[in-house]
Amino acid sequence: MSLHVPYAWEYQLLSWAEEALKKHTPAQSIQIDVEALDAAYRHCDEITRANSKTFYIASGLLPERKRRAVRSLYAFCRVTDDLVDRISDKAQAQRALLDWRERVMSPNPPAHDLVALAWADTCSRFNVPRGYAEQLIMGVARDLTQSRYETFADLAEYSYGVASTVGLMAMHIIGYSSEEARPYAVRLGVALQVTNILRDVAEDWRAGRFYLPLEDLARFGLDEHAIDAAAVDDRWREFMRFQIERNRRLYGESLAGIAMLDADGRFAIAAAAELYKAILVDIEAHHFDVFSRRAHISTLGKLRRLPGIWWRSRRASAHLSAS
Repeated sequence: MSLHVPYAWEYQLLSWAEEALKKHTPAQSIQIDVEALDAAYRHCDEITRANSKTFYIASGLLPERKRRAVRSLYAFCRVTDDLVDRISDKAQAQRALLDWRERVMSPNPPAHDLVALAWADTCSRFNVPRGYAEQLIMGVARDLTQSRYETFADLAEYSYGVASTVGLMAMHIIGYSSEEARPYAVRLGVALQVTNILRDVAEDWRAGRFYLPLEDLARFGLDEHAIDAAAVDDRWREFMRFQIERNRRLYGESLAGIAMLDADGRFAIAAAAELYKAILVDIEAHHFDVFSRRAHISTLGKLRRLPGIWWRSRRASAHLSAS
């Protein structure tokens, strides 16, 4: 029996997840030269290694077939993000995003479009609903039109588009034993995205964006002038404690879903989640100053955490089996 009890803000997110599934039709296998396909997957591997040490380490815990697939997923997401983040002209970015959407949603992209090619093959092999990929592209596109979020519910909707969709696609690659895993993937995606946002406050502010709920900011006596001043005072520290406490709760509530994944993928997903969650510890260790430095965990710090993560993922799986 599922232990998942939705928050009020989750109902819209779960509705979107269900909507993408209803429109899904199994993809046909693509016809492509094996060497070209291997080159496409190697390119995705390189993109992952260059851009995310955490994801690269975590995905390295998967069997080769699934490892290649989730790194193609990462590369697809990375290219999508970069179209918005690296093109300063919004109209040009919108056109580039629409062009990318057409290419990446094609069941048979050209052999020279390496990320689209690897991703098409992944969708075919693992029956990944393309509706989630479409929702992700639409979610990333919101950065072109929206730079503030009034409530946590608003932020959660944004986080669904850019992160929960990733978890839902990864779930199909990893494999799962029950449809009850889906709401947990949605919640974990929100947790991961909020961690990104807490870490990147200064970087996002310089880009003209502030994602954390304005309602929460006001609750702690803060406004955007305080963010602009990079003021790490008592109000900011209390604000960040509140954000981190809520974020940790979401991580904890997502663990049951990891136990519903196929056995050969649980450790990798647990590692991705816990290594990201560890960023919160680094933020706390530096007194909630996310303005003068970017919170991170060293490679050695990540590796040291893996045995404990493995043990906890095993224990969670055993607990689910016994219940």
